[in-house]
Order: sequence, then structure tokens, then C-alpha cells
Amino acid sequence: MARNLVGSLVLVLAISICEAASIFQPISESHRSAALELFTPADGSFGSLEETYEALRTFGILGIQKKPDIGTGSCQSVSETLGSSSSTTKDLFFALKVNSILECKIDEAIFQDITSRLKAVVNDGNSLPDFYYSISSLVLIKDQNSKVDVLLGDADGIFRSIKALSQSDGRWRYSSNNPESSTYAAGLALEALAGVISLASSEIDHSLIVTLKNDIVKLFDSIEKYDDGSFYFDEKLVDAREHHGPLSTTSAVIRGLTAFASVTSGTINLSGNKILGLAKFFLGIGIPGNSKDFFNQIDSLACLESNRVSVPLILSLPATVLSLTKKDQLKVKVDTVLGSSAPPLTVKLMQAFISGSKDSSVIETQELRFDPENAVHILDVLPKSVDVGNYIFVFEIVLHDSVDKKVYTTGGQTQVPLFVTGVIKTDNAEIAVLDSDLGSIETQKKLDLAGETSVSLSANHLQKLRLSFQLTTPRGKFFKPHQVFLKLRHETEVEHIFAVGNSGKQFEIILDFLGLVEKFFYLSGRYDIQLTVGDAVMENSILRAVGHVELDLPEAPEKAPHPPARPVDPYSRYGPKAEITHIFRAPEKRPPKELSLAFLGLTLLPFVGFLIGLLRIGVNLKNFPTSAVPVTFAILFHLGIAAVLLLYALFWLQWDLFTTLKTLGFLGAFLMFVGYRTLSHLASTSAKLKSA
Repeated sequence: MARNLVGSLVLVLAISICEAASIFQPISESHRSAALELFTPADGSFGSLEETYEALRTFGILGIQKKPDIGTGSCQSVSETLGSSSSTTKDLFFALKVNSILECKIDEAIFQDITSRLKAVVNDGNSLPDFYYSISSLVLIKDQNSKVDVLLGDADGIFRSIKALSQSDGRWRYSSNNPESSTYAAGLALEALAGVISLASSEIDHSLIVTLKNDIVKLFDSIEKYDDGSFYFDEKLVDAREHHGPLSTTSAVIRGLTAFASVTSGTINLSGNKILGLAKFFLGIGIPGNSKDFFNQIDSLACLESNRVSVPLILSLPATVLSLTKKDQLKVKVDTVLGSSAPPLTVKLMQAFISGSKDSSVIETQELRFDPENAVHILDVLPKSVDVGNYIFVFEIVLHDSVDKKVYTTGGQTQVPLFVTGVIKTDNAEIAVLDSDLGSIETQKKLDLAGETSVSLSANHLQKLRLSFQLTTPRGKFFKPHQVFLKLRHETEVEHIFAVGNSGKQFEIILDFLGLVEKFFYLSGRYDIQLTVGDAVMENSILRAVGHVELDLPEAPEKAPHPPARPVDPYSRYGPKAEITHIFRAPEKRPPKELSLAFLGLTLLPFVGFLIGLLRIGVNLKNFPTSAVPVTFAILFHLGIAAVLLLYALFWLQWDLFTTLKTLGFLGAFLMFVGYRTLSHLASTSAKLKSA
């Protein structure tokens, strides 16, 4: 029960932190560390040129200096891909992407050959991927080698061919044979059309540009939104082969939008809030777990950092928890999505109200002081009207230069959840034993809830226990925490928990033991008293034993409920077990030593008789072989017999049955072989004597 109580307090704080976590932070050092972990080459190179480009592009955007050395191997792969006639337009595209970063040494003749191939694909293209990879590759060649003619003679016609795949809702088809429209394809189409404009040998029909801008506005009409103000695009294709998630789809649209805006004049009628919402979407996902999503996140933010539509500015707080006791300052940072410095501006605190309340603002509009050394806007002292609690602060960014107002977007007013904490003061804490009939105080003691307190009380079932105290905030106002509990724990570990309520500005609980005897299971004895006071904004939450009370309760009637069994610790089964003590049977009484020796003598009598018999018969060695080979086998045979006798002795004295049988198996095979040779020699010798 106590663990559940503490867990509840932690849960309240965790939920509060999660609410504050909706604040968006620009790219930080954690992204740079994650990039080195996600983009790790194997044997000095990545799996493909596409992965190589994503790694190099990410390292470049984040400004990572200590990156893997993959230049030599990558340049070799680029040269092989560009020089191969079997390379697809997609292969050429990523080879040129890598070359734009590494600047490998590529012959001009190779660029000439690739250009002719790519122009042929553009002129004969009938699908959006063909147009995208071939046109984008020509744009890359234009930037890498100015001597190669990459301009498109019929740019207007190519523009119309790609535009023919567009739909009325701003989405695009991958080909004329595919009726399904795609948001991801719209991003590819915008990037391809931007390439057509930059490669056009003559100016594109202006009406086509205007129409395309209207298509972009229609596409942004279908944008989706989260509750935290972030915007994103989602793919609606049913075909799994062409499906992309919100991250890759939104990334494709941003690349296409920023590429198109960079090659056209005039403005695109898009809301700055949507551009800011797209930035919040990529910042709100944290650090993706795979390299592809990580690249899409960083590359998209880089596009938003320098786009010509509207550059988003991100308002963030280094700390979302402020302490009144420590007199913390409210600090606000305004940066671009990649953490670059913002233009000259002013941050105003417009209003602040308690979270979940519809009351009016607790503060007046204030302008934050700018600290140029740390590039933060500071509110030195929180107003007296701000007490401990969960607030929503509303900020507004005001740009100083009118030119910057056309370049940057701030999203109007920004709401930020903020916690204000402090040390809560406890006053007039008392615990008393009252007479049930008259309500008079029999025993009363003061409690110091901020220090060490241990009181000793005694009561019977006709009396009451009263606990009371007051809580005030650092501003001197009444404070009502989320949780206030009083726990009584019997010496048998039976616990009882009571919620403590408040009456006016005082917390008080009265336990009438007469009405609680059945709940207490008529258990007399010592009850430890513990008080719990907890809140997310309370810096000095209380979980303290205040003493004990000796209760004298009546005897339990026959049908009274029994107390629950003691809880079993689930980890106890993993602890040491009780020692097992085994008492062996007492050994039987042995016979006298003389009897054992007499029995040994009787067992040796047959062996003695055997020796006497050999002497009486007259054993001799006349038939023992004399030749070198037979005598060797005869000697080995007799040694084998002796070894078997020794084996019997070892079995009797030391060895077990399995060891003896295993050894006997080898000796038996040996004896069969040498015995057979010995007996064969004796048989042949006997036959020769008889024939003679």
C-alpha cells in the first residue's frame, strides 16, 4: 500500500512533466551525438550511395567535424556509377549528390555522356520518378561542371508534361497509367518543376507558374494538425509499394516547396503559422531511431532554415519549472530551427493563467529584458500574483525590423506550460486524543512536520484521534495539495489509510475508534502513525512517521472478520533457502576384530590348497615356449592374468563397478589376443611331436 501511495505521487509529477514536454526545442548537441551513432560505416563505407549522401548531408548540416573518413571509397563508387552504362537514373542522381559534397575528380567526358542520357530520359519520360531523377541530376551537373550544356530546349513542354500529372486537390500521380494521387508525389513534382525552371533555356510561361502556386495552396489546404500546433502531411495511398509515412511525406513536400520558391519570384500565399507548424512537427518528434527518418528530419529543418517562403522562429524555455523559494528567473530563447541566432526582436509576456482555469490573467503585459551575452530574454522577478501552481504563459515575439517581418514567421502568440514550485510552510500541527462523549482533550501534542517528530499516545475504543495542521505557500496563501493521507500501521503489518480533508484553511481528520473497531479487526496494540502530503509543485513533500498510538480495543466477537494474511514479498522466493539438516541412520554394530581375521583366514584356505595341489601334481615349465615371439605372447598372457587379479583387488579396495568393468573390457580383449597366440603355438608344437 505504501509503495502504491508513493507511486501515485510520482505519477502526478510524471504527468505534469509530460504536459510541459510539449515545448519545442531547436536542434541540440544530442542530435549531433545521435548522428554519429546512426550513420556508422561498415569497413569504411556505407551500403549504398544513397546512404552515403544522407550521412554526408546530415554531417554537413549539423556541422560535425569528427566524422568518419569515407571520401576515398565513396569517390571510387561515384566514379564507377557515373562511368557505368547500366546505372539507372536513380543511381546517377545519388552519385551526383555525393559528388556535390565530396567534389571527386570526374572527367568532363563522363559528364557529357551522362547529360545526353539524362536529356533522352527527360524527352521520353512518362512517369514522375523518371522526370524527378533525370531533371534533378541535370541540375546537379549544372552546379558541378559549367562547361556541360544541360539546358532544356523545350522546357515549357516538359513543364506541361509534368503538370499533366497533377490533381485538382494539389496532389500528383506517379504516371498517367496510375489513377491514384499522392502527397509524396506532389513533393517530387514540385522539386522536378523547380529543376525545369532552373534549366530552361527560355523563360517559362508565367501562367504555368501562377497555376502551380495555386496548386501549392490547395495542397496546403489538406494539411493535418496536432493539438500542440504542429502541422504535417500524411500519405493517403492504399498501394503499400508507394506508401510513405507522415515524416517522409512531409519532408518531400518541404523539399519541393523550398526548391520551387528558390527559383521563382513573387510570393506564395501560405500562412506563416503552417510553416511554423511544419517546423514544430519535425522538432516535436525528438530524435528518430533510424538513419532514414533522422536524415529526413535534419534535411527538412535545413530547408526551412533558409527557405524564401517564411523562416520559422522557435520560442523555447531552458527551464519549465521555476522555484519561488530559490527566486528563479524566467528565461526565454528565440532561435531558428537549427539553433542559429534570431534577428533583433522583443519577447513580451502577454498573460498567464492557471492551467485548466478560465479565470482572467494573473499578470499584466510585461516586456522581457534581453541579455545579449547569453542570447536570452529574462523576466527577473515573477509578479506577486504568481504563486505555486501549474500555469500557461502566453508570449509574443515582436520583430524590430520591418524587413525581417517579411522573412521570418513567429506564429503570433505562443502558449507555454510552466510550473511554479516552492517550499510549503506547515503551521499549527497538532495531534490529540479526545474523549468520545464530551469531546474534551485528554492528550494533545505539538508536531514539527518539517523536522524530526515522534509522539507516543494511548487510547481506547471509546476515544478519538484528531490530527490538524495548516499549509501556506511562499506568498502566504492557503495551499491545498493533491494528496493528503494518514496511515495507521499495526504491529502485525495490517495498514489502514485515511484521506485528510480540509475545513476552510485547516486540514483536519478525526478518527472515531468506536466506529472503526471492526475495520481494525479488533486488533489491540501499537499502531505507527504516518502522514503523507504530496503535490507536483511542492518542493518539500511530506512522507513522515509522526509517532505511534497504543490502542486498547475490545475482544473480537465470534463472527468478527479476520485480518488479512500478511503480504508475501514476491522477491522472497529468490532469497536464501532454509538449511536442510539430514540425520543419517546410526551404523550397525561391527563384529569383533578376531572374528573378522578368522573369516579372512578361511577365505585364503582355498588359495593355499591350490598351491599345495600344484606342488603335489608336479607342475613344471617344460612346455613354456622358447622362441622369441611365442615366449613374448606367453609372458604377456601371464601378465594379463596378474593384471586381472590386481583389478579385483582395486575393485575391492577403491574403484567403483563402472570403472572396473571399463578397465576389464580392455584387459579381456588383450587377454583373448595373446592367449589365442599362445595356445596356437602350444597346439602346433604338440602336433609336431605326435607326427614325429
